[in-house]
Amino acid sequence: MTEPRARQYIDGHEISGGHLVNLIDRAEELRAGRPNEGGSALAGKSVAMLFEKPSTRTRISFEVGTVELGGHPVVLRGSEMQLSRGESVEDTARVLSRFVSAIVIRSGSHENVVALAENASVPVINALTPEFHPCQALADLQTLKQRFGTLNGLKVAYVGDGNNVARSLAIAGSLTGVEVVVAAPAGYQLETEVPAKLTDDPIEAVHRADAIYGDVWVSMGDEASAGQRRADLAPYRIDGHLLSHARQETIVMHCLPAHPGEEITADVLYGDRSAVWDQAENRLHAQKALLEYLLAP
Repeated sequence: MTEPRARQYIDGHEISGGHLVNLIDRAEELRAGRPNEGGSALAGKSVAMLFEKPSTRTRISFEVGTVELGGHPVVLRGSEMQLSRGESVEDTARVLSRFVSAIVIRSGSHENVVALAENASVPVINALTPEFHPCQALADLQTLKQRFGTLNGLKVAYVGDGNNVARSLAIAGSLTGVEVVVAAPAGYQLETEVPAKLTDDPIEAVHRADAIYGDVWVSMGDEASAGQRRADLAPYRIDGHLLSHARQETIVMHCLPAHPGEEITADVLYGDRSAVWDQAENRLHAQKALLEYLLAP
């Protein structure tokens, strides 16, 4: 029996491993055939895009992707909606479902995204919450597939703050045969239930890794503890010393924005082992494939 398609994408568990691999393959087709491939998949459809926080890659990739699929993006900020005046998330979901074919939301509250999805009758995509960043994980998988030709059997060492990006990477990796090792100090590590190997030793983590992955040490909302975070995470910087403990073929990944000199050195970020810019571009292709997948009849 054919496995049913997911109709939401909230924490990354919704799409099975087999469908996820197919989605990544489709993202590669869309990249290779851009801009003509998939140009009518969203013809006559509108996608609401709710952004409670500033965004560069997420907003632009979803806007451009929707247009390239033949759809119309409706970009909204929280302050522009009745949500800012007390209308409930549940009622917002019910109303938007009458107008659009899908909802993309970047929010400071994962609970609100879950409530939106539970009350919407159209697909809802989590474009980032403090707990999960599943769309970033799709671009990460696509980048790995581009570089190594396969996903199954790869090892990714995530080094630094065990945050939403690390959590989503671990989930996506577990579904597609990618081993994820997260190296973080005490107080910054993921919960043990996450499907990843956890360690406090970055050198151990990068041993025989195919990719080393980093993210900013001070995310939006962490500014009050910025000094302490930088001090605690300093031993987890991705630099030439750390790379010397990895294989020569090991690539470097970062979800951006980056702060060269903090979590990653400039020579590594801009060096020939960096896959960061392909990774950023793949947000567009992977999300186009996701929109196709969720909106397919």
